[in-house]
Amino acid sequence: QMSKSTGNFLTLSQAVDKFSADGMRLALADAGDTVEDANFVEAMADAGILRLYTWVEWVKEMIANRDSLRSGPASTFNDRVFASEMNAGIMKTDQNYEK
Repeated sequence: QMSKSTGNFLTLSQAVDKFSADGMRLALADAGDTVEDANFVEAMADAGILRLYTWVEWVKEMIANRDSLRSGPASTFNDRVFASEMNAGIMKTDQNYEK
């Protein structure tokens, strides 16, 4: 955790240099997720960078293997379940924003 009272203090410029802009975005978004006081946790910034790296590697792998991926209509049971869950999530989101 970072706090001026414990002597652990980074300026925004230092934090971006240390964690990258995207790493900071993830850590700051996580820091304000609850009703408690927001705390920036360096471990979350480090974990965010690792998640970003893993995601980029996965995207590269999917692009490289694009020709071996399934194509055609999305008509299997799993396709229908996925579409249903996505639609349910969209409806829940719409309901939350209509208030």
